[in-house]
Amino acid sequence: QVQLVESGGGFVQPGGSLRLSCAGSGTIFSFSVMGWYRQAPGKERELVATISSSGGTNYIDSVKGRFSISRDNSKNTVFLQMNSLKPEDTAVYYCYKFQGKVWGQGTLVTVSS
Repeated sequence: QVQLVESGGGFVQPGGSLRLSCAGSGTIFSFSVMGWYRQAPGKERELVATISSSGGTNYIDSVKGRFSISRDNSKNTVFLQMNSLKPEDTAVYYCYKFQGKVWGQGTLVTVSS
């Protein structure tokens, strides 16, 4: 059974940092584009960042320069480093494997003073 498990969410003050991890089991990441989505309360889920199998990355404008997506294929893990966090970054963050359309269960990030 294919599973993606996120970790690393939590509560942080504005300007702080968090690093999210997404570990996969029952599947191989290497050949798939991986992504991080987020869903804020009352809003639609949005794609935040993607990373290709070769390491190419894309970000939505609101997180460029603050977030960084990376992957370690040897460990079947994808990361999202989030710096200079803002209250508007508060959301449940989901890992997504494009090949096979697999979702993680989500991890909550709360940015507040």
